[in-house]
Amino acid sequence: MNNASAKTKRRSDFGQTLHNTGVYLRQHWQLYVIFMLPAFALTIIFRYVPMGGIAIAFTEYNPIRGIFASEWVGFAHFQRFLSSPDFLKYLENTLKLSVYGLLWGFPAPILLAFLLNRILSQKTKQNIQLVLYMPNFISVIVLCGIVRIILSPTGMINSLLGTRTNFMTMSSAFRTIYIASGIWQGAGWSSIIYTAALSNASKDQKEAAIIDGANIIQQIKAVEWPAIKDTVLIQFIMAVGNIMSVGFEKAYALQTDLNLGTSEIISTYVYKKGLLDGDYGFSTAVGLFNTIINVVLLISMNAIVKKMNEGKGI
Repeated sequence: MNNASAKTKRRSDFGQTLHNTGVYLRQHWQLYVIFMLPAFALTIIFRYVPMGGIAIAFTEYNPIRGIFASEWVGFAHFQRFLSSPDFLKYLENTLKLSVYGLLWGFPAPILLAFLLNRILSQKTKQNIQLVLYMPNFISVIVLCGIVRIILSPTGMINSLLGTRTNFMTMSSAFRTIYIASGIWQGAGWSSIIYTAALSNASKDQKEAAIIDGANIIQQIKAVEWPAIKDTVLIQFIMAVGNIMSVGFEKAYALQTDLNLGTSEIISTYVYKKGLLDGDYGFSTAVGLFNTIINVVLLISMNAIVKKMNEGKGI
């Protein structure tokens, strides 16, 4: 009876709280409208209204005539891109750069978070984190300039090796340069979310594991990994969903005439066809194709992870 009475009292308290909240909202709804309206309006204007521009992908767009007055061509731009002899090359370059970047770049911040979590001195840990986070605040263009200087024939790498190789003209070196510089710039900052998740790991369990003689790998597997598992899965799903969204600025800034074989990806192709050649309809179609692939990958990976992780996904 006591348990039943306690449950009834909790339900009554919850119902009363819900009722009081509803009354408060009805009395002060103007306040919530004032605070929510700007955010709602900005979201509509800058997120949803621009989606109307997708129609450009189905027209021979003319900026003077506008979207609705331009000639309607249907799926002609998509057919043109898919039948292009360069389509498979651009798709392959994009996928390789993304997949290799995911395979090498995704585990880096996780490993970094595990290493940072082993540092006992809080002051030392903060100093190391400061150094690791700093590259994230370097702009992409400045980063590419640093990379070009370091890898130039008279740069630091060639000085150490005693050679005069221009790595920026080597197609075979582009992906390594792109991915390695990305890990150096973003791994430290990306490790923040995993470091925060590791703070939820039970210290009592960790101490018990140490007393039982567990080594570092066993401690991570038994105590620390369960604390960040869900976070890792969500981040991985999001990363796979963006697998086709290779950063245009960096790829274009590191691109040279001699490494186009591996550096020309869909995003740089869209930029050149749209802004440089003025073929707006075709470039929009290519960009839309890229987005559709991302959405399909995101939904598919989320479904796969749900099956493998007891129904847990995004």
